[in-house]
Amino acid sequence: MKTGLIFLAAAMAEIGGCFAFWGWLRLGKTPVWLVPGCCCLLLFAYLLTLIDTSVAGRAYAAYGGIYILVAVLWMWLAEGAQPDRWDCLGAGLCLLGAAAILLAPHSQ
Repeated sequence: MKTGLIFLAAAMAEIGGCFAFWGWLRLGKTPVWLVPGCCCLLLFAYLLTLIDTSVAGRAYAAYGGIYILVAVLWMWLAEGAQPDRWDCLGAGLCLLGAAAILLAPHSQ
């Protein structure tokens, strides 16, 4: 449960940070948007260090599946673009991959 919450918070921080840059470069927002964007990206990086795994790459790989799901939800809830069946299928497959990476009995 704790890992899932950390991944969710990390995804929200990363998407928020990246969206701040998107807003500045693509939506004509003021460069002031970069300040909270950079803070969000720093928070994202910190949060991933809290994942209980022996190697960073495994945490990053498992996080990728969570990130994709949250990005699809962001697209829908923040940008108003409803996901289609392919968005949902892709996110579901990525979650399965994340679960396999995170929950498998890896040899040390």
